[in-house]
Amino acid sequence: MIRKGHESGKQRWFCQDCKKRFVYSTRPTAADVMVLYNTGKYNAEDIAKMLSLSSRTVFRYLAKSDMETEYRDTAGRHVVALMDTSYWGRNFGVVIIKDNITGRVLWHKFIDRKEKIDDYVEGIGWLARNGFVIDGIVSDGLKGLRNRFSEYRFQHCQFHQIQYVRIKLTNNPKTEAAIELLSLVKLMSHTDKESFIGAFNDWENKWREFLKEKSINDEGKSSYKHQRLRSAWLSVKHNMEWLWTFYDNPDFNLPNTNNAMEGLNSAIKEKLERHRGLSLDRRKALITALLKAHNPKRSK
Repeated sequence: MIRKGHESGKQRWFCQDCKKRFVYSTRPTAADVMVLYNTGKYNAEDIAKMLSLSSRTVFRYLAKSDMETEYRDTAGRHVVALMDTSYWGRNFGVVIIKDNITGRVLWHKFIDRKEKIDDYVEGIGWLARNGFVIDGIVSDGLKGLRNRFSEYRFQHCQFHQIQYVRIKLTNNPKTEAAIELLSLVKLMSHTDKESFIGAFNDWENKWREFLKEKSINDEGKSSYKHQRLRSAWLSVKHNMEWLWTFYDNPDFNLPNTNNAMEGLNSAIKEKLERHRGLSLDRRKALITALLKAHNPKRSK
């Protein structure tokens, strides 16, 4: 928002996002404040100056923001639930469920701890109670999560799987077996199910004896020599069935990754950087407003 001359003695503004010029002819409302706040470009003091309001009034308007993201008008529609949690430090985060079909955020919940399976159960339960038809769920590898949602099509995010293997093996693994496994896993999102499983089985057969190698410590206890490689291998092996749900169900708009959620989380964090020093309640109000305003289909 920038100044663009005057009209009848009043300041005229130009919105660089919507390309509209306007003058506030009456006292600005809470809706006017939220429109500016949702852009993520202005803090409360900036908005107060632009609308000729006191900072206290701006904060009062922001505090009125509804703290629940509910879209009952869309109930009954088929949705594909993308689930993830974004954190700011150890004691503040937001659990988000977003529809892959429309791109809209359907539900969110603030937490002051690490995410739990019950948080996602609460969100999916809310969708089901309000008439949404859940065609599938896409999420990361939170232990036990897919077992709680066994009645739904569940897609384990391929991006998170690749990240897990990369963390275990590093970007520059030393053994030939690890180098081959990392290269193979990186191809996961660029190939088809049959080709990947075939190549993975070939790798497994080639290095089967290598994976079984053990060493004995000074106390006489034995352990596997290549534990991190085994962790990476077993992770892919155990998740294989759910890495290709999107491939086996082409008619249900399931993506193979949760990248749309990662993009949303990054956008929120970037906008919050412009509003440092907010109280917890005001930070929640801003996040809620940003989640409600998020509509990638409209911005295209």
